[in-house]
Amino acid sequence: MSVLKLKAVAPSTDNDNPSDAAKKQIIDLGNASEVIYIQRFIPFDQSWKWFHYLDKHIPWTRPTIRVFGKSCVQPRDTCYVATPGLTELTYSGYQPRAYSWDEYPPLKDILDAVHKALPGSSFNSLLLNRYKGGNDYVGWHADDEKLYGPTPEIASVSFGCEREFILKKRPPKKSSDVDGSDEPAKKRLKNNDADQHSFTLKHGSLLVMRGYTQRDWIHSVPKRAKAEATRINLTFRHVL
Repeated sequence: MSVLKLKAVAPSTDNDNPSDAAKKQIIDLGNASEVIYIQRFIPFDQSWKWFHYLDKHIPWTRPTIRVFGKSCVQPRDTCYVATPGLTELTYSGYQPRAYSWDEYPPLKDILDAVHKALPGSSFNSLLLNRYKGGNDYVGWHADDEKLYGPTPEIASVSFGCEREFILKKRPPKKSSDVDGSDEPAKKRLKNNDADQHSFTLKHGSLLVMRGYTQRDWIHSVPKRAKAEATRINLTFRHVL
């Protein structure tokens, strides 16, 4: 059984109080990889204001993608925002239109909050996802595209319905495990549950993956029948 090394530290915000100090955890995954989780990153009321803005004003689309040569509708809504001039994003045969930060000013406010919490970070792209219920999900994958470099820092802000985020050790490349399958995550993790970690991503929370996490680990947001409400997730990345 692997042992998590947890270190509680205070979030980097101006309105902290001592009772919130333990709400930020740094999880050492080993091999120069770590996850940071801040449960109370954005105040509750402000989180709902941003949730409603994003739900109403973002130009959501549910694209057709290709997985193992077959076309299917992506099981969540999406939108992409990026600084002009960056390498274009392409995944599963789909190339999203890149909207600008200026078109949706609250996104810049959220980006500023993330940069303040993560000194030294410099994010220039944002992938938004909207899960409209428990049947919306994202299958097992790693954000290891070359345009993000070998050790990408990825910051994920969640609004709305709480959803489970599961991280597990990457299987050998010959395995068919990284396939976007919607097979129940608990069943898929039984063989190696010592090297897996689960987070319930709260409304207004921030989760950060750093170091070689994308090289050595994969993650998913599985289907959950009880997740009946909408969740909106903002994933900030730096494109080289």
